[in-house]
Amino acid sequence: MRHYRRQDDDGRPYVADRATYQDFVATRSDRLLRTAYLLTRDWATAEDLLQESLAKAWFAWPGVDEPEPYVRRVMVTTYTSWWRRRWRRELPSDTLPDEPSSDTVSDERETLWQAVGRLPARQRAVVVLRFYEDLPVTEVARLLGCEPGTVKSQTSKALAKLRVDESIVKELHR
Repeated sequence: MRHYRRQDDDGRPYVADRATYQDFVATRSDRLLRTAYLLTRDWATAEDLLQESLAKAWFAWPGVDEPEPYVRRVMVTTYTSWWRRRWRRELPSDTLPDEPSSDTVSDERETLWQAVGRLPARQRAVVVLRFYEDLPVTEVARLLGCEPGTVKSQTSKALAKLRVDESIVKELHR
Protein backbone atom coordinates (compact mmCIF):
# COMPACT_ATOMS: atom_id res chain seq x y z
CA MET A 1 0.00 0.00 0.00
CA ARG A 2 1.45 3.34 -1.01
CA HIS A 3 0.83 6.50 1.00
CA TYR A 4 0.56 9.77 -0.83
CA ARG A 5 1.45 13.00 0.88
CA ARG A 6 0.48 16.53 -0.04
CA GLN A 7 2.99 18.60 -1.90
CA ASP A 8 3.91 22.26 -1.69
CA ASP A 9 3.23 24.53 -4.66
CA ASP A 10 6.71 23.85 -6.01
CA GLY A 11 6.12 20.08 -6.01
CA ARG A 12 8.30 19.26 -3.00
CA PRO A 13 6.80 17.05 -0.29
CA TYR A 14 4.87 19.01 2.31
CA VAL A 15 6.68 19.14 5.66
CA ALA A 16 4.60 19.31 8.83
CA ASP A 17 4.69 22.82 10.21
CA ARG A 18 5.52 22.51 13.90
CA ALA A 19 4.35 26.08 14.63
CA THR A 20 0.95 25.46 13.02
CA TYR A 21 0.53 22.26 15.03
CA GLN A 22 1.53 23.99 18.28
CA ASP A 23 -0.90 26.83 17.56
CA PHE A 24 -3.67 24.30 16.93
CA VAL A 25 -2.94 22.49 20.20
CA ALA A 26 -2.83 25.76 22.15
CA THR A 27 -6.09 27.10 20.76
CA ARG A 28 -8.18 23.92 20.55
CA SER A 29 -7.08 21.76 23.48
CA ASP A 30 -9.62 23.07 26.01
CA ARG A 31 -12.59 22.35 23.77
CA LEU A 32 -11.22 18.96 22.73
CA LEU A 33 -10.53 18.09 26.38
CA ARG A 34 -14.17 18.81 27.27
CA THR A 35 -15.28 16.51 24.47
CA ALA A 36 -12.86 13.82 25.67
CA TYR A 37 -14.23 14.21 29.22
CA LEU A 38 -17.80 13.74 28.01
CA LEU A 39 -16.74 10.56 26.25
CA THR A 40 -14.77 9.13 29.18
CA ARG A 41 -16.43 10.78 32.22
CA ASP A 42 -13.03 10.95 33.92
CA TRP A 43 -10.66 13.92 33.68
CA ALA A 44 -7.47 11.86 33.90
CA THR A 45 -8.65 9.44 31.22
CA ALA A 46 -9.85 12.37 29.11
CA GLU A 47 -6.38 13.93 29.31
CA ASP A 48 -4.83 10.60 28.27
CA LEU A 49 -7.29 10.30 25.40
CA LEU A 50 -6.60 13.83 24.18
CA GLN A 51 -2.84 13.38 24.50
CA GLU A 52 -2.90 10.14 22.53
CA SER A 53 -5.16 11.68 19.88
CA LEU A 54 -2.93 14.73 19.50
CA ALA A 55 0.12 12.47 19.19
CA LYS A 56 -1.60 10.52 16.43
CA ALA A 57 -2.55 13.79 14.76
CA TRP A 58 1.07 14.98 14.85
CA PHE A 59 2.22 11.91 12.91
CA ALA A 60 -0.54 12.45 10.34
CA TRP A 61 -0.23 16.27 10.35
CA PRO A 62 1.18 16.64 6.82
CA GLY A 63 -1.90 14.94 5.37
CA VAL A 64 -4.53 16.58 7.58
CA ASP A 65 -6.64 19.18 5.79
CA GLU A 66 -9.13 19.92 8.58
CA PRO A 67 -7.36 19.46 11.94
CA GLU A 68 -10.22 19.79 14.45
CA PRO A 69 -12.59 17.29 12.80
CA TYR A 70 -9.63 14.97 12.26
CA VAL A 71 -8.57 15.06 15.93
CA ARG A 72 -12.18 14.68 17.05
CA ARG A 73 -12.51 11.56 14.89
CA VAL A 74 -9.23 10.17 16.21
CA MET A 75 -10.52 10.77 19.77
CA VAL A 76 -13.77 8.94 19.10
CA THR A 77 -12.11 5.97 17.41
CA THR A 78 -9.41 5.75 20.08
CA TYR A 79 -12.01 5.94 22.85
CA THR A 80 -14.13 3.30 21.13
CA SER A 81 -11.16 0.95 20.81
CA TRP A 82 -10.32 1.50 24.51
CA TRP A 83 -13.91 0.78 25.45
CA ARG A 84 -14.02 -2.35 23.31
CA ARG A 85 -10.93 -3.63 25.04
CA ARG A 86 -12.56 -2.76 28.34
CA TRP A 87 -9.48 -0.81 29.20
CA ARG A 88 -10.22 0.70 32.55
CA ARG A 89 -7.54 1.93 34.86
CA GLU A 90 -8.61 2.04 38.45
CA LEU A 91 -6.32 3.81 40.82
CA PRO A 92 -6.61 2.96 44.50
CA SER A 93 -7.06 5.92 46.79
CA ASP A 94 -6.92 6.44 50.52
CA THR A 95 -9.32 9.38 50.37
CA LEU A 96 -13.00 9.35 49.64
CA PRO A 97 -14.47 11.83 47.17
CA ASP A 98 -16.10 14.98 48.48
CA GLU A 99 -19.76 14.90 49.39
CA PRO A 100 -22.02 15.70 46.42
CA SER A 101 -23.67 19.09 46.51
CA SER A 102 -27.36 19.50 47.08
CA ASP A 103 -27.74 21.61 43.94
CA THR A 104 -30.75 20.07 42.17
CA VAL A 105 -29.77 21.22 38.68
CA SER A 106 -26.24 19.92 39.18
CA ASP A 107 -27.61 16.62 40.55
CA GLU A 108 -29.93 16.23 37.55
CA ARG A 109 -27.11 17.01 35.13
CA GLU A 110 -24.80 14.53 36.88
CA THR A 111 -27.51 11.85 36.82
CA LEU A 112 -28.00 12.41 33.10
CA TRP A 113 -24.27 12.22 32.34
CA GLN A 114 -23.95 9.06 34.44
CA ALA A 115 -26.73 7.54 32.34
CA VAL A 116 -24.97 8.68 29.16
CA GLY A 117 -21.83 7.07 30.56
CA ARG A 118 -23.60 3.72 30.70
CA LEU A 119 -24.40 3.80 26.98
CA PRO A 120 -22.29 1.68 24.62
CA ALA A 121 -19.27 3.57 23.28
CA ARG A 122 -20.68 4.23 19.81
CA GLN A 123 -24.01 5.51 21.15
CA ARG A 124 -22.23 7.69 23.70
CA ALA A 125 -20.04 9.12 20.94
CA VAL A 126 -23.12 9.94 18.85
CA VAL A 127 -24.86 11.64 21.79
CA VAL A 128 -21.77 13.70 22.65
CA LEU A 129 -21.12 14.75 19.06
CA ARG A 130 -24.78 15.46 18.21
CA PHE A 131 -25.97 17.15 21.39
CA TYR A 132 -22.86 18.51 23.10
CA GLU A 133 -20.78 19.41 20.07
CA ASP A 134 -24.01 20.28 18.18
CA LEU A 135 -22.76 18.69 14.97
CA PRO A 136 -25.13 17.83 12.14
CA VAL A 137 -25.85 14.18 11.34
CA THR A 138 -23.71 14.28 8.20
CA GLU A 139 -20.66 15.58 10.09
CA VAL A 140 -21.06 12.95 12.84
CA ALA A 141 -21.35 10.27 10.15
CA ARG A 142 -18.17 11.55 8.51
CA LEU A 143 -16.31 11.60 11.83
CA LEU A 144 -17.43 8.10 12.76
CA GLY A 145 -16.90 6.72 9.27
CA CYS A 146 -20.46 5.52 8.83
CA GLU A 147 -23.65 6.43 7.00
CA PRO A 148 -26.02 9.19 8.23
CA GLY A 149 -28.69 6.53 8.72
CA THR A 150 -26.41 4.74 11.19
CA VAL A 151 -25.98 7.96 13.16
CA LYS A 152 -29.75 8.43 13.24
CA SER A 153 -30.41 4.87 14.37
CA GLN A 154 -27.66 5.02 17.03
CA THR A 155 -29.10 8.33 18.27
CA SER A 156 -32.58 6.81 18.40
CA LYS A 157 -31.35 3.76 20.32
CA ALA A 158 -29.35 5.90 22.74
CA LEU A 159 -32.29 8.21 23.46
CA ALA A 160 -34.60 5.21 23.92
CA LYS A 161 -32.18 3.75 26.49
CA LEU A 162 -31.96 7.09 28.28
CA ARG A 163 -35.78 7.40 28.40
CA VAL A 164 -36.09 4.15 30.32
CA ASP A 165 -32.96 4.51 32.46
CA GLU A 166 -34.09 4.00 36.06
CA SER A 167 -31.83 6.68 37.50
CA ILE A 168 -33.26 9.36 35.21
CA VAL A 169 -36.84 8.28 35.82
CA LYS A 170 -36.27 8.42 39.61
CA GLU A 171 -34.64 11.85 39.34
CA LEU A 172 -37.57 13.23 37.36
CA HIS A 173 -40.12 11.98 39.90
CA ARG A 174 -38.37 13.44 42.92
